[in-house]
Amino acid sequence: MLEKQHNRGQDGAGFASIKFDMNPGDSFISRVRSSENQPIQDIFSKINRSINTVFQELGNTDLTDLEIKQAYPYLGEIMMGHLRYGTFGNNSITSVHPFLRQNNWMHRNLVLAGNFNLTNVNELFDNLVTLGQHPKVKADTVTVMEKIGHFLDTEVTKEYKKLKKKGFSKQESSPIIAENIKVSKILKKATKNFDGGYVISGMLGHGDAFLMRDPNGIRPAYFFQNDEFVVAASERPAIQTVFNVPFEEIQEVLPGHSLIIKKNGRTSMKEILPARELKACSFERIYFSRGNDAEIYNERKALGKHLFPKVQQAIDNDFENTVFSFIPNTAETAFYGLIESVQSFLKQQAIATLKTSPAEADLEKLLNCTPRTEKVILKDVKLRTFITEDSSRDDLVAHVYDITYKTVKNSDNLIVIDDSIVRGTTLKKSILKILDRLSPKKIVVVSSAPQIRYPDCYGIDMARLEDLIAFQAMLGLLKDLNKEPMLETVYQAAKEEMKKPDTEAKNVVNVLYELFSTEQISAKIAALVKEESIQCGVDVIFQDVDKLHLACPKNLGDWYFTGDYPTPGGNRVANQAFINFMEGNKERAY
Repeated sequence: MLEKQHNRGQDGAGFASIKFDMNPGDSFISRVRSSENQPIQDIFSKINRSINTVFQELGNTDLTDLEIKQAYPYLGEIMMGHLRYGTFGNNSITSVHPFLRQNNWMHRNLVLAGNFNLTNVNELFDNLVTLGQHPKVKADTVTVMEKIGHFLDTEVTKEYKKLKKKGFSKQESSPIIAENIKVSKILKKATKNFDGGYVISGMLGHGDAFLMRDPNGIRPAYFFQNDEFVVAASERPAIQTVFNVPFEEIQEVLPGHSLIIKKNGRTSMKEILPARELKACSFERIYFSRGNDAEIYNERKALGKHLFPKVQQAIDNDFENTVFSFIPNTAETAFYGLIESVQSFLKQQAIATLKTSPAEADLEKLLNCTPRTEKVILKDVKLRTFITEDSSRDDLVAHVYDITYKTVKNSDNLIVIDDSIVRGTTLKKSILKILDRLSPKKIVVVSSAPQIRYPDCYGIDMARLEDLIAFQAMLGLLKDLNKEPMLETVYQAAKEEMKKPDTEAKNVVNVLYELFSTEQISAKIAALVKEESIQCGVDVIFQDVDKLHLACPKNLGDWYFTGDYPTPGGNRVANQAFINFMEGNKERAY
């Protein structure tokens, strides 16, 4: 399962398990984490070493199932794995999930892992302080853990008091409490004020487990169950491949709901928070999720097809002198969709010119009517630059890509499709420079995503406005047209919005983008990423938001493109990010 979701976890991996019905004094929770370069291999090497050590000590002694559980670490009835894709901050072991909250009462132990970003960590931290706690760190992972842990403790105490009145001793109460714990009640109280995108999984020490999704369904969560097991994951193909399960039998955890799995195997889907408008993250479909999901594959092809009219215009219908390629690896599927549209157009064009009795040469031309495609650019898979510390990022990007020589003539347009353009750094420092060595007439970079204009605060985590190439382009246009005083106007408006409750605040940054057309910003982006050393022409084309919605109709979350945030905290983050930019503050906006 971890390997099949490895696209989500280059920066860390963790594993935890819980054994049922262990005797007092026997370890029943095991956890291992790693932030090494190959974290999955590292954690399983550690697990194997521990198991082999025990095996060497015991030899070939026949053991009962219970004795095997007692003797060997990491074996258990429930297991949790997590892969960390570090979007900011340090990549130390302390940031790697699962997190563990320990207690001598079995049912007060909590193991937690998730994919989440909360916009109101400060508020939730203050809530914990009000409850009398003294959290060690102000971070959403710790805050979530302690919030759920607090209400778990409260629920256990209430159940114990009920049993005490009935004459049960503490020892007699313990297994009854474990059976009676209402996980949904704990989660309803703990998540009442959460603002963000999240899928949170948890295990209680006695054997209950849960998987919870935010009310807007921003982050994805899937599960499958039969008579033998229940399995849940962030991506459907991981379940399909590992357990050989048909697409149709895998279900989604509903927004605002939790899949609750009791120790006895009973499962239920409980509403935790009222579901709001579905705003599932479209960036998951464009870039972040594994592309072998049947729906995502077709959506990425559709993204490519919708780009055809803009590409056609950019090359002025000169398909004969145009080479099509893609920037590996997640743009490949969109490339197929674009090529299908090009091929369909060329065939229709050829058919339209056929005579009533076409010559053999004309028919042959029709049959061979295909666009010119080449794998022009290659990626070094050992290097990842989308998220790397700023100090080392520029050094990396120059070495990430290489080209296939002699694939393009100097009379050719070169179309390269990318999944998205976030910072533009890789384009400027690496891709355009190396493609220019092929000496094309013009390079057209085509993004299957629209322009990323606003910070994301729900999981992908693009936190600073000034890092975004679309924002830089907008600033450049303001300067070109002597409209820079607008920045101060919006700055003052943003500060006023920050005085309002989150539920009343509006995103005022969009006023700046409304001054310019999408085409103006795209042209400015092209100018920004083209350095003086580049000899050929450069165009940059972006997907339209309405076409994105057509391609990904179930994932309409588009706040990074439109500024339309699904939760009140998102507007505050956008305004704070702009204030930080104006004040030269490099901190994240939440």
